Amino acid sequence: MIFTDEHIIEAAGKTRVVVRDGRVVEVGSPLIGHCPLAKKFKSPVVSMSQDEIRKNIEERISSFGMCTRKRCVISGDDFVLFGASELLSSALLSKIIDCAVIACDGAGTVIAKNPELIQGIGGKMSGLVKTCPYEEVIKNIESNEGFVPFKEDASIDPFGGVEKALELGFSKIAVTVASSHEAEKIRQKYPETVIVAVHTTGAEREDAVRFTENSDIISACASSFLREIAGPKALVQGGSSVPVYAMTENGKKIVLSKIQKTKMQVLLKGEILPFTSGKDPSPLI
Repeated sequence: MIFTDEHIIEAAGKTRVVVRDGRVVEVGSPLIGHCPLAKKFKSPVVSMSQDEIRKNIEERISSFGMCTRKRCVISGDDFVLFGASELLSSALLSKIIDCAVIACDGAGTVIAKNPELIQGIGGKMSGLVKTCPYEEVIKNIESNEGFVPFKEDASIDPFGGVEKALELGFSKIAVTVASSHEAEKIRQKYPETVIVAVHTTGAEREDAVRFTENSDIISACASSFLREIAGPKALVQGGSSVPVYAMTENGKKIVLSKIQKTKMQVLLKGEILPFTSGKDPSPLI
């Protein structure tokens, strides 16, 4: 079977971006006009213009080989305090989990038991929709305590990744999901799994309900419904402009563990949730 050298990412503002042969060949229209997190990127996206988004993706390709055979998969640097990869890396170091099922360009589903592998893959890349397998990237992952269960087609399959992790003998598994149906499916079959909902901008009301009922941690991104539905039920909120909600005791433990390990200054405050700084992405959708 022949695989096209193509990667599809939903980048800043959930903009559809297509990369082929290491080049950005398509940039769609963003769903939102402003994101405080995107302004902090190494190549910042301030106005959500297609040109800025293209330059941001091109910077990622040149700096760490995203969507190429030269993909760097190891990093020890935090980008944001409560990012999914930062939280899962910390949870692994604290032995709250023993692996994380995540997605990587050039490999698809990855089972990672190395915190620097989790951060190297997820810290600077999110919203992966489709990818293709690169032998070089897969070997790099495997040499850094990672497993790639679907090497042939680099499929992105969180449920299948959890099943493979269990087969490999892992028992405290975390997984990132961008689909509320996937979260529900995993929760029903494998209720002990730590489920982290990511890339949720544009989630419909029913998706927000499903994420709320089936996730341990939720990144609210630019979702108005998650702020409305998940926010009041959260046990802990991390961040304010792009809030991360801990919905369960496991989720709370992971967020507090990250606070314990960080060298950053942190404000802790009793507050009715959800809390907003008034600097949310806009518009919330």
